[in-house]
Amino acid sequence: MPENAPVPLNRIERVLAAMIAAVVGVSVIAIVATMIASGTGTDMSEGVWPAAMLVGYFGLPLAFLLIVAFLIVSSVRRSRLARDGER
Repeated sequence: MPENAPVPLNRIERVLAAMIAAVVGVSVIAIVATMIASGTGTDMSEGVWPAAMLVGYFGLPLAFLLIVAFLIVSSVRRSRLARDGER
């Protein structure tokens, strides 16, 4: 296998990448919506706002954990490819 050859993503990596993008996107939208709503004086203790605050609060740390999982899966796969390519 050439050194500069692109390594395709497997199914687990594609799913993790999609989950990371979705979680970060939803979290950023929830944080911005929460900031706008609190700036306009909306009562944040009722309606959908408690859920939006929780999504913003837990979403980015969850995305970080997914990124760590993605890096681990990717490095394990690449090391297996490199080990199998040497034989």
